[in-house]
Amino acid sequence: MDVDTGVDDSLALLYLLASPEAEIVGIASTAGNVPAPQVAANNLAWLDVCRAPDIEVALGVAEPLAIPLRTTEDTHGPQGVGYAELPPSTRTLSTRSAAQLWVDLVRAHPGEIVGLCTGPLTNLALALRLEPALPTLLRRLVIMGGAFNHPGNTTPTNEWNVHVDPEAAKEVFDAFSAAPPDRRPIVCALDITETIEMRPKHLAQLAERAGSVPVETVSETDPPEARSAASNPIVRYATDAVRFYFDFHRLYDLGYLAHMHDPFAAAVALDPALAVTRPATVDVELAGTLTRATTVADWAGMWGREPNADIVIGTDPELFFDRLITRVGDFARQVYPQDV
Repeated sequence: MDVDTGVDDSLALLYLLASPEAEIVGIASTAGNVPAPQVAANNLAWLDVCRAPDIEVALGVAEPLAIPLRTTEDTHGPQGVGYAELPPSTRTLSTRSAAQLWVDLVRAHPGEIVGLCTGPLTNLALALRLEPALPTLLRRLVIMGGAFNHPGNTTPTNEWNVHVDPEAAKEVFDAFSAAPPDRRPIVCALDITETIEMRPKHLAQLAERAGSVPVETVSETDPPEARSAASNPIVRYATDAVRFYFDFHRLYDLGYLAHMHDPFAAAVALDPALAVTRPATVDVELAGTLTRATTVADWAGMWGREPNADIVIGTDPELFFDRLITRVGDFARQVYPQDV
């Protein structure tokens, strides 16, 4: 996992920890939603909350490749996890950098590892500089990022993760031009992820599944200082995190909901059959005055270049939420059985 945790990154981590078929072999902490040290602290804290085994968490570089870092605490809260107040972790960070973690893991397990990127691609780009063969050493790469036939969420044409480090995104897509068709990155862009709408009912269903009490229904009338009283810590912290995300979306007239960009990408990483994809050649605009950081897809082969990505063009949101609620709810009940 390469994440900039982040409310929805948090749910992606919970989804993978709750999935029996998943083994997380490393977590790279990328600067994006909040600075990299805070991202790393959030990752370690979530592992504590989930009573997870030791999983290596590595710190990424502090800045994008070519531009200053821009963070988005207004979207994800001052610590990146919304209203949640996670206890500080006593776990320690890896002595390896995030880029070196990428390289060492794919070299040690060629053709076995699925990479999941839910933040800017800075550390992956640096890893590619260290190991240009990385696209053929990975089993598959799943990226949450970009916008194609869809408005951007940061500028009229671009998506946040690419906006933070467009140079890195371009390096990654260029590098994966060398990947064979069955190892092209699967790209979960805003076109699809903004159809993955979590609503208060989903949080209530999660609490019910976990056996957590009381089963709360968050509301847009809840004051900022309100905190969940859920008996199950996973449910409690997730509720506080996601409620901030609800408030953010409502503030921008998107409704009292939250787009679950990153958990969806995590689900696709485990089961690509959840997504309908279409191959395309993807590039990133770096020079445009109005369109810098825009992801451009050549669907028809006009550039004369082979496809370097499989872009998700369809899915079943209801099926995704069934999986999220079932997996995370059952996991929360298993981790904290005394609260049932």
